[in-house]
Amino acid sequence: MKLQSYVVGEWVSAPGGFVDLRDAATGEVVAQCSAQGIDMRRVLDHGREIGGHNLRKLTFHERALMLKNLAQYLGQFKDEFYDLSFATGATKKDAWIDIDGGISTLFVYASKGRRELPNARCIVDGPPEIVSKMGSFVGQHILVPREGVSVQINAFNFPCWGMLEKLATSLLAGIPAVVKPATVNAYLSERVFRRMIESKILPDGAVQLVCGSLGDMLDHVSCQDSVAFTGSASTAHKLSTHSEIVANAVRFVAETDSLNCSILGLDAAPGTPEFELFVKEVATEMTVKAGQKCTAIRRALVPEKYMEAVQQALTERLEKVVIGNPRNANVAMGPLVGLAQRHDVWARVRELGQEAEIVYGGGKDFPLAEGYMDKGAFVQPTLLRLRDGASGEAVHRVEAFGPVSTLMAYSGTADAIDLARKGEGSLVGSLFTHDAKIAREVVFGTVCYHGRLALINRDCAKESTGHGSPLPHLVHGGPGRAGGGEELGGIRSVMHYMQRTALQGSPAMLAEITDVWQRQAREITGGEHPFRKYFEDLEIGATLRTETREISLDDVEAFAALTGDNFYAHMDEDAAKANPFFDGRVAHGYLILSAAAGLFVDPEPGPVLANYGLENLNFSQPVYPGDRIQVRLACKQKTARIGAGYGEVRWDVEVTNQEGAPVATYDLLTMNAMRG
Repeated sequence: MKLQSYVVGEWVSAPGGFVDLRDAATGEVVAQCSAQGIDMRRVLDHGREIGGHNLRKLTFHERALMLKNLAQYLGQFKDEFYDLSFATGATKKDAWIDIDGGISTLFVYASKGRRELPNARCIVDGPPEIVSKMGSFVGQHILVPREGVSVQINAFNFPCWGMLEKLATSLLAGIPAVVKPATVNAYLSERVFRRMIESKILPDGAVQLVCGSLGDMLDHVSCQDSVAFTGSASTAHKLSTHSEIVANAVRFVAETDSLNCSILGLDAAPGTPEFELFVKEVATEMTVKAGQKCTAIRRALVPEKYMEAVQQALTERLEKVVIGNPRNANVAMGPLVGLAQRHDVWARVRELGQEAEIVYGGGKDFPLAEGYMDKGAFVQPTLLRLRDGASGEAVHRVEAFGPVSTLMAYSGTADAIDLARKGEGSLVGSLFTHDAKIAREVVFGTVCYHGRLALINRDCAKESTGHGSPLPHLVHGGPGRAGGGEELGGIRSVMHYMQRTALQGSPAMLAEITDVWQRQAREITGGEHPFRKYFEDLEIGATLRTETREISLDDVEAFAALTGDNFYAHMDEDAAKANPFFDGRVAHGYLILSAAAGLFVDPEPGPVLANYGLENLNFSQPVYPGDRIQVRLACKQKTARIGAGYGEVRWDVEVTNQEGAPVATYDLLTMNAMRG
């Protein structure tokens, strides 16, 4: 089949310039690919003018539901994707990481978008900054979608997950994307993308696909655009220094080469659970996806006294790995993605051989369960061991992107830390130890050089996702050699695509702009109690000022008897006076909150369905028996829950004493019914 690109709202075929894409195991041609004839400037303009406009009309919650619907739709075609994935060299287990992992990432961001972001088109970032003496001039940071396109250049090792994890964050942010999959197995990315377009879930212009070269696309990027790249460090450098990217300060994020390490702790002697876990993990990371993972363990750091035992145990595991055509159910490791990659891995192993000896594998002839040795891109798992006295320059610089790892001996924890740091930045490191002191030393000795550190032992192994599994909730990226960027990482990665701007003005003005009420902004008073208003009818700034209530000594003692909280500051006058913060017995903080609720809560059934939380609580000064408290309750923010029949309301609550001084402030969270 000839792959098509999806640009400017339609599938287009190239007039020529096709390259053959071959089955990694059999060498048969699977598809042909070319992007010849595409007007890349027009592609970017379509994304900005049509896609960006359509996405920015939606709220974060609407975009999150869009991701959820898309994940559910793609889930119907997993078997189809799995069948095509075999041609990439992936086993069923490998494809599960790629396909199910990609779809799961959509689900995660759909959930996080609805739980952690407002049902709005901008994010109010943090509390207001009071920059004037009387508070009439304040600052407020907001985040809004940028008005450009995200150019997403993906690697060959995860043609499904690599595409969907980038799309999840940019689409949730409201940014249209142009996806450029790796050419060698673009047929799988194109199939997944084709199903996305057929779903008609995404608005026009939200996503475009270029199968083949990007041509001159980067010549047309603007200050509002961004580029996300996964691949080699050399290509990342070339792209990041493109004249238009530099001139327009285009946001560029890269995830690149990574000589990740795993450390076996000094306490993890042969026979311990940590020893067995380490050996299993190194073997797994060498063979999953035939070692073609940016998070794979390239450097295995082992105490000198355990080196022979580790080498023997690893060899025994690797000897059991069945290599062949991934369509064969008993095959544990398939081929590399293509012959070019096989040649590259052999070349890198030769470089490593200058200072490390091959202790397992490394041959070109080895038994296959089922496959085509002359046409398939098969490589035997290869374990090297750094020679005694070797300088160790190549092993900390050269990455063989395949089933290759190097054992390195260390004398003490400080030596292990030094070896780990020589990788000059990685996506992930791991440590197998049951000794918290060793873990602490390694963490603070190496953490600046890793995007993620996995601390694995007998306590967490059963539920651990392992050394090499990026999770949407956590940063996927790393310093130095790893590219210096971040992907995933929860809502942080969504904000990468947004513009953070400081607004300055009066509280009233900023409240009107952001739909988040601020103290000293306009209060809407009078009429019925705010708790009597349905979600749709409740206005931002709707305010209730209550009657006052005296807090008596009897109240304090009754509250202590009811709760069992007999802390001396509430019950012992002399002891309370001896406290530098109090002049005598004080009311319980939670008594103040309870009494405040008694002042502002409307008791009859109505639109307020439940109180589900309290945030940002601060007790600013004590309340003494005989003080009178009053409450100011103001509607601060509203978040509609699509299709739920209710919305969430955040109330700003301020409790003051008889002198008008604040004694407690907090945000109250309620669920309010909608009229419909």
